[in-house]
Amino acid sequence: MTNAEFIRDFEAGTLPAASFHHEQHVRAVWLYLRHYSLLETLARFSESLKRFAAANGKPNLYHETITWAYAFLIHERTRRNPRPQTWAEFVAANSDLFDWKNNILKSFYEEDTLRSDLARQVFVFPDRKSRGD
Repeated sequence: MTNAEFIRDFEAGTLPAASFHHEQHVRAVWLYLRHYSLLETLARFSESLKRFAAANGKPNLYHETITWAYAFLIHERTRRNPRPQTWAEFVAANSDLFDWKNNILKSFYEEDTLRSDLARQVFVFPDRKSRGD
């Protein structure tokens, strides 16, 4: 499946939900960021993800804080590299973004914060204090 087909099917809600896991979320954001600004990516990806979840009978799965936090992280990582990377290069250089079980957000957020209704509905700024504080 080409990148264009992947985004087209994601936006149409026709990708198989069983094969749309964390890595595919990251890929979609990465692809949006190749064509749109961060703000446009946040808007487009968030709306597409809500539609995708609804089309697959799970409209309550959308989580704004997780969605936006990953978009910010992916954007930063793409901008740190002096040249555009292929998807394979991005994955190889950013393995910490793909570990869902021990995800990178645990470094920034308290568990209770990410479980909150507020964090599901609106972007909540990181609240985890650094170990040095």
